[in-house]
Amino acid sequence: MLRIVVSLVLSLLCGTVAAEPLHGIAMHGEPALPPDYKHFPYVNPEVKKGGKITYGVVGTFDSLNPFIVKSNRTTARGMWDPEYGNLVYESLMQRSRDEPFTLYGLLAETVEWDDARSFIQFNLNPKAKWADGQPVTPEDVMFTFELLRDKGRPPYSERLKVVAKMEKVGEHSVRFTFNEKADRETPLIFGLFPVLPKHAVNPETFDRTSLTPPVGSGPYKVKTVKPGESITYERDPNYWGKDIPAKVGTDNYDQITVQYYLQDTTLFEAFKKGDVDIYPDGNPGHWANAYNFPAATSGAVIKDVFTPKLPSGMLGFVFNTRRPIFADPKVREGLSLAFDFEWANKNLYSGAYKRTQSFWQNSELSSFGVPANAAELALLGPIKDKIAPEILNGTYKLPVTDGSGRDRNVLKQAVALLKEGGYTIQGGKMLDASGRQLAFEIMTQNADQEKLAIAYQRSLQTIGIAVSIRTVDDSQYQSRTNSFDYDMIIKSYTSSLSPGTEQLGRWSSAARVQEGKDSFAGANDPDLDTLIDHVLKARSADDFTAAVRAYDRLLLSSHYVLPLYHIGQQWVARSKRIGRPDTTPLYGNQLPVWWDASVQ
Repeated sequence: MLRIVVSLVLSLLCGTVAAEPLHGIAMHGEPALPPDYKHFPYVNPEVKKGGKITYGVVGTFDSLNPFIVKSNRTTARGMWDPEYGNLVYESLMQRSRDEPFTLYGLLAETVEWDDARSFIQFNLNPKAKWADGQPVTPEDVMFTFELLRDKGRPPYSERLKVVAKMEKVGEHSVRFTFNEKADRETPLIFGLFPVLPKHAVNPETFDRTSLTPPVGSGPYKVKTVKPGESITYERDPNYWGKDIPAKVGTDNYDQITVQYYLQDTTLFEAFKKGDVDIYPDGNPGHWANAYNFPAATSGAVIKDVFTPKLPSGMLGFVFNTRRPIFADPKVREGLSLAFDFEWANKNLYSGAYKRTQSFWQNSELSSFGVPANAAELALLGPIKDKIAPEILNGTYKLPVTDGSGRDRNVLKQAVALLKEGGYTIQGGKMLDASGRQLAFEIMTQNADQEKLAIAYQRSLQTIGIAVSIRTVDDSQYQSRTNSFDYDMIIKSYTSSLSPGTEQLGRWSSAARVQEGKDSFAGANDPDLDTLIDHVLKARSADDFTAAVRAYDRLLLSSHYVLPLYHIGQQWVARSKRIGRPDTTPLYGNQLPVWWDASVQ
């Protein structure tokens, strides 16, 4: 007893009190589930596993490696997949989709950190095994971080930049001590890092595309590969983690197939015939009118509507500010006003959509309709002078047109802003000071995007702006977006209740010049960098909310994106054979917890 007391006193004097092993960690606050939790609240723990499912996607694939730059947008779905699940590779921890940002043990049974989050220690589950039976070790974790640093794609290649020291601790643990570049989200991001087997990976060839099935620790193995057409996974009967709480009720099929199609219309036809079991639908007109085929009218196909408790995100036309014509925010704002949302919503979508006014609309993180409080103003400092007064005081709202497609009053506002940006209408054309017409191309990837682009093109033509539209196939679209080779595209920025380091890839100045990043607008603003830093370093929930709202205001004032619309629901059609839980978690439907009801 005396020895314990002396040890504790010495530890206190030295400031090295050992951290307590934790079953889970949360970005803000504490995990909702206790240490003895049995499963996530949105799964069916009694599900009978078996059967099969076929997913359908538009595109192609030429690689099974999701962690390298080459082919990173054409890697086979399912290997490391936020929608279908990480079937082959696994992370150190598992995210609960019923909490904003909370992680529970997976490969790491427990974790340790301090209040300052200056380090994190992952204590690996001694039962964790690779598919070939070898144990998952701290050496595997350290090897993976070093391998992806040297040969991986962003953001994996950048993780060790925030690490002062990486070391093995004991037989089953690895500890990361962070440097001054880390933030409070960093330990959680590390918890979501994949782990690869050191004994089964050749570092010399790792950065080459390959269709050779790899060794993973996940619940499935690659069964068959038809390059560019399909990939089939089969359950690993010896999967080590099937009974740990974070995996109970998940990975319920014996076989999972991902089938590839060139167009969405072809994919939907395959779904109608029963060749595909799930069809997520994002088109309100299609959702309302396309399900009159025999399988749907007979009840063999079921239409589900889910209402997640998530922010709206931002779907919109994105200005590539690397192009000189889009460098001026006034020009971007003027071009944004020219889009007639009311016309498009009525004529293309039967009025089904709501206009998006914020990157985090429908959540407390949104600045829409909320005046900046003292905490926000303190965070903004002089940056507030760059934010439109109406956005700062919460009165901002995108103009509502008369729905004619050429509302004179709104177009007059657009022309006035373009004039501030150096353009005037002469001879029916919008010209700059040197007499060059304002002209650009919208690159689209499918018929739905093309319809939107045509509506926008029509409005812009009325004020003398020349717009061309180019619809390209998936392979070309991915290649050109990867290298930022476009004037304007339509993109969706998903928003969570825990925005963090993904914002660096989307909006930081550094990401502008890094291929493979999601910096589609090419932002280059040190003030945005500052506000992202505030988001990442917020310690309390109140500080975090203030930081995100301030950041939202500057994004909106900068007009990088012409906001379009959102629904607030998820629409999914499924074969009656596919079952699902009754509970919908915070983040909406979760396909990895569905099952084949024919085996129940």
